[in-house]
Order: sequence, then structure tokens, then C-alpha cells
Amino acid sequence: MNETKVLLNTYYEVLYERLEAKKDLSCVRIERVLREEIARQGYRVSGGEGFSAYQQAAEAFVAERIETYNPVGIQYTFEQARPEEVWEFEDQLNWYDSRGEFEALVEAARGKAERGLSREELRSRAEELIQELGAYPDKSIIEGYEAAPTLRKLPDYVVARVVEELVRRER
Repeated sequence: MNETKVLLNTYYEVLYERLEAKKDLSCVRIERVLREEIARQGYRVSGGEGFSAYQQAAEAFVAERIETYNPVGIQYTFEQARPEEVWEFEDQLNWYDSRGEFEALVEAARGKAERGLSREELRSRAEELIQELGAYPDKSIIEGYEAAPTLRKLPDYVVARVVEELVRRER
């Protein structure tokens, strides 16, 4: 495995650990961000049930995102298919395009990767990647939503905002 891939795997592992440790905070933050965005956009969400449905969707997406970063399962998620197949599948599932963001992440990892890094050095560099770039694919989701906000995109947007709050260190 090359140095860049090792650093990227560590990046996903650190994201997983941070989100897993703070997942109990996600429900409160989801509710706050969801309420703020509904008010800001003037969305009409039918009563408590409508709000609850968006909140439950966002909570499920957070749980899914945490498992996406899980180091035990990540090799099964990303290594079995050719990259072209993965992007084609992503395009079919998602309303946002994260290819540019992923390329920037790989390029940044390539610049930080070195042969022979200790476990602590790998983790430190992965943490630098998180501070500099956030959690992939949040930037693409946030930018895509902000360019054309709709209720259909709202749960993904709320998750991206909450994940960014949870994984970045306080400054």
C-alpha cells in the first residue's frame, strides 16, 4: 500500500473516531441546524411530523456516514470496485458532484505522505487534513446545496454541517 493510501486510511479512521465519540451530540445539532435552515429558507414543513421526518432522515444519514468512515469496513466499501465504477455509482445516488473535492483530498494527502511515518505522525497528518479540508464529501454537499437549496437536499446539507461541527477541533 502506498504512503498516500495509508494516510487516507488514517484520515478516515480519525474521522470515524471523532464522529463515533461525538455521535450523541449529533441529534441536538441536527435539530438546531434543521430549524435554522427551514426558517432561513422559508420552507413549509407540514407540522411536527414533517419536521420529524427530516430530522430522522438526517439522523440516519449521520449513522450511515459514521459507518462509511469505519476502518473495519472501509476497505469493503471502497476497494472492491474500480474507481470509474465508484464515481458512476456516486453520480447515480447523489445530487452533488464530489470528484473535485476528492481529488483535492488525495492531492493534499500526497503532499503530506511520507515513507516510514510512525502511527502518531500519520494521525497528526490526518488531523491536519481534517482541519484543512474537513470531512469528505461535506464541502461538495454544502456548496451544492447553497448553490440551489431545496427540501430534497436538506437532510444531506444538515448532515454535512453537523459532521463538520463534530470533526473539527475548536479553535
